[in-house]
Amino acid sequence: MSTATPRTTRTPPTGTGAAAGKPSPSAGRSLPSLTGLRWIAALLVFGLHVNNFGYFGGAGGRIVFWAFGAGATGVSFFFVLSGFVLTWSARPGDRVLGFWRRRIARIYPVHLVTLALALLMTYTLAHQPKPTPTQAAANVLLLHSWWHPWWQTLNPVSWSLACEAFFYAAFPLLILLLRRLGARGSAALGAAAVAAVLVLTRADAHHWTTLSMYSFPAARLPEFVLGAVTARLVVLGRWHGPGLEASLGLTIIGYFLVPQVTPGYSATACTLAGFVLLIPAAAVADLRGLPSLWRHRPMVRLGELSFAFYMIHLLVLRAGRNLLGTKPHFGVPAGLAVTVIAFAVSLALSWVLYEAVERPGRRLLLRRRPTGRPAAEARE
Repeated sequence: MSTATPRTTRTPPTGTGAAAGKPSPSAGRSLPSLTGLRWIAALLVFGLHVNNFGYFGGAGGRIVFWAFGAGATGVSFFFVLSGFVLTWSARPGDRVLGFWRRRIARIYPVHLVTLALALLMTYTLAHQPKPTPTQAAANVLLLHSWWHPWWQTLNPVSWSLACEAFFYAAFPLLILLLRRLGARGSAALGAAAVAAVLVLTRADAHHWTTLSMYSFPAARLPEFVLGAVTARLVVLGRWHGPGLEASLGLTIIGYFLVPQVTPGYSATACTLAGFVLLIPAAAVADLRGLPSLWRHRPMVRLGELSFAFYMIHLLVLRAGRNLLGTKPHFGVPAGLAVTVIAFAVSLALSWVLYEAVERPGRRLLLRRRPTGRPAAEARE
């Protein structure tokens, strides 16, 4: 996740150096619009869970389902964005162990705290499933998404972190490959990733395998690869996608196509084109100083909180179920009131997690090495 502050430059990511296959001078600069967009993805996931918890009944429930029934695609956005940001911020001198250290510092403090909260809830609240020691260990080690019966244990949203952990493990090889391939080879790799998503979509829809593609880390790798490919093309000045408005329009169309396909992994194919175009379009808008709604300071600040919000909001909703019951199906006024309260509590706790856990935890894990050489700051 980018924690950059808003900053723009009017230098486009093009030029003779880029055309010659050399990195653009713009590479590595902050891209605040991507941080702002991350908040929208987290909000979609929150709306999906409000729908799943049945806060609204009748017409209100139908509207919430229409607006947020495809909210799970926000996780696909995270995967594409992760590949883009890591590739954008990667430098030739980066060391593999240093990269992995930054990634651990980025996600583990919040993951461990929310995991502890989830574990506490299982023993203090009624009707909470209790994990086995093996399941708990798999959660701690971010391995639980590799075995479908475990993927929703403890804090259910952490399944996506298990996928991210796999991506982080693969990234040093991926960035090495992208640097060797050049622009045309990278584009070919992106085309192969798109083909992989389409094949996996068909395999999942027709049950060709017993694996659940939706939560299986290896099946989500093509989305991460596509993010990395588009970032590499932007770095090389070889990205020629549509602008922000057209990309956003295509993303919205894909989002509302999701209810027309088989539930689960198939939704990825609906929104993938939009996400793969929207993320580099927002990056280019930042680099060229073009207008971007996502670059405004309130959006960027919410984007900074989005990881903590994503990790805590479902625990808030699960705790609320002990007060509200299972799928209460309120009318619109009561449903809105409950949703606003759940959102406000989740946002407040995400601020606490960000300021008291995420930032200090990252500083602690990236503190100055004993040799006196300062550790690199986390870049996503």
